[in-house]
Amino acid sequence: SPRSNLPTTLTKTTKFAPWLALGNVSPRYIARECRRYEQMRVQNKSTYWVVFELLWRDYFKFFAKKYGDRIFYLSGTVGKRYNGGNERKWGMDPKQIQAWKDGMTGYPLVDANMRELKATGFMSNRGRQNVCSFLTIDMNMDWRYGGDYFEELLLDYDVHSNWGNWCSGAGMTGGRLNRFNIVKQSKDYDFAGEYVRLWCPELANVPDKYVHEPWNMSEGMMEECGVKIGPGRDYPSPIVDPGATPRVMMTDGSRGGGRGRGGGRGNNNRRSGGGGRGRG
Repeated sequence: SPRSNLPTTLTKTTKFAPWLALGNVSPRYIARECRRYEQMRVQNKSTYWVVFELLWRDYFKFFAKKYGDRIFYLSGTVGKRYNGGNERKWGMDPKQIQAWKDGMTGYPLVDANMRELKATGFMSNRGRQNVCSFLTIDMNMDWRYGGDYFEELLLDYDVHSNWGNWCSGAGMTGGRLNRFNIVKQSKDYDFAGEYVRLWCPELANVPDKYVHEPWNMSEGMMEECGVKIGPGRDYPSPIVDPGATPRVMMTDGSRGGGRGRGGGRGNNNRRSGGGGRGRG
């Protein structure tokens, strides 16, 4: 398989999520089988995280039960009065949103994940958390466009997990706003750039040093690699300045936080149903 050697956290998952979302397999059955495996063979991080993410899946069902249709509101479950006035100004630029959907943001990790989603209907949890953070924090676009697009394309779409995760990822459930460092995540989880090159073939000949930040290449380097970076060229320039601090991080610093290696609680490898947490 051309994907057999690709980074585990970006490609190898249980793939239970579509069956869980459609009710073809019970989460209790999966949890019970994990326990049986641990008793008969070994208890390890993989079995732990499978069950852990099933619990997150349940969490978002109860979360949606508690808040109802507020998980679809622009102001989320925190409402407009949160933190002295939830007055965050969201962007709605259709060209930028379409670039995100098409995997043409100029950020290889984001683009690779979005292209995989469009081609297959699947994206890893690690990918979902990164593209959500990028759209809602770095690009500052209305987070509901992301939730709606995932609802349209995901094979494992689950209304509770999808919208609960998007609402949370956008910072609309209160508490800490977690921004993912896209470049660091890309280097940490796809060090050799295999995943990025699979879905962004324009970067096939870009050296490992630059495959996560192709905009840093000189014109001479681009010539050697056979790829031109920039508007109207082979691969786009970054849609947002890589060195800029997102506006929301400056105006709402008390809630801010960055994600480097971590990016979320535990491993992203086994989720069940939608935007980020709780997929199989």
